[in-house]
Amino acid sequence: MSKHIAVLIDHTEARIFEIHADPLRHHHAADETSVAAPQHEVHRHQRGRDGEGHEHPEDAVHFFQAVRLKIADADSILILGPSLAKHELVTYLAKHDRALAHKVIGVETVDHPTDKQVVALASETFLKQDQLEGHP
Repeated sequence: MSKHIAVLIDHTEARIFEIHADPLRHHHAADETSVAAPQHEVHRHQRGRDGEGHEHPEDAVHFFQAVRLKIADADSILILGPSLAKHELVTYLAKHDRALAHKVIGVETVDHPTDKQVVALASETFLKQDQLEGHP
């Protein structure tokens, strides 16, 4: 059975949903894990004049690396989110893990969906992909 993963990402966290078909209930369920962006875990940087914290240049790299490790065994990946972080993740994967980047079947803009909406959208996308590939 294929391992389908949806990643809902913005610049503060990535929520990772492993989508499972539940044939007894005729719906899909998901196991969820989260990865917080480093600048949102530890406030180690001095504040600027505007009162905002400053990102360390390596924070994004560490964040995307942590996400990559969580999704490394996926067979297909759908990346969702309201911000540019979803495209930055795709760029990171293309540069650092081409095999995993090739498993990304879609990138979609969504504005803060509920868990149920993420699972429904991902399930529909993965079902279409499986049908295109001839999987039941």
